[in-house]
Amino acid sequence: MLEPMKIAARTSAPIKEVHQALTDPELMRGWLAEHARVELPERYEFWGRYTPEGDAPHQRLLHADDRTIRFAWPLGGVETTTEFSLAEEDGGTLITVVQTGVDPDAARRGEGIQNVLFTFWYLAVANLVDQVEGRAVTGWCDFAGGELRSEVLIAAGRDEVFDALTDGAKVTEWFGFPIDIEPFVGGRYSMGGFENDPVGAKIVELEPGRKASVDWGVPGVTTWELADSDGGTRLTFVQSGFDREDPPFAAWCGSLSGVAQLRRYVEFPGRRSIWAEA
Repeated sequence: MLEPMKIAARTSAPIKEVHQALTDPELMRGWLAEHARVELPERYEFWGRYTPEGDAPHQRLLHADDRTIRFAWPLGGVETTTEFSLAEEDGGTLITVVQTGVDPDAARRGEGIQNVLFTFWYLAVANLVDQVEGRAVTGWCDFAGGELRSEVLIAAGRDEVFDALTDGAKVTEWFGFPIDIEPFVGGRYSMGGFENDPVGAKIVELEPGRKASVDWGVPGVTTWELADSDGGTRLTFVQSGFDREDPPFAAWCGSLSGVAQLRRYVEFPGRRSIWAEA
């Protein structure tokens, strides 16, 4: 039997504001889903192109109070359960998500629609924290489209952002997972570090300060392009070369949540990560 997946994030916003963002349909459309419908204590639903199997609302509310939302969510024939809980921490809020029905190892390999939830919730919670703190969200994974492409503005210089994308020690710091990088064309890009993944992915393009591409094999090629924009950086990132019949949605959600962490890393040097141990 799989252990529930748990993630936790910190925000400076008070519990009341976070709870409102979790339960107000208009606010939910800003960080979570294309469509939302909430009628507590009977209904908590969201659906649309930014939701796995989002053709219709499939959630069933199980419990709701001023600090907890829990609902059932069948995906791919598996009955999963999601719970949001809020607690006060250092004048702000600790947001904890507990998700059943997810195999983290399968999720990292992108296997099974329910396993998309592993990275889906990391992205959604990163968006939630940005929204309640008055920042633009990073974006969403479009489960209904065939293109995996996004664009975000970062309030830092282009060279600084490029360095944070290609220096293994810095990527490890903001991504929160060991990553080794050989920053040259043909070099390795290793999730878990060279000791655990000696072959790694391959860097296939590298233009200092402007562009980098990594070939992951079956999941396709990730390309980051950087351009100056009003004193900051416009980062465009695209996933290409994957099987259009089986898009790597889990990996794409993980990439987007990583960009949310990259933004905070270069915009707020020295500030602790939003992610807490769970």
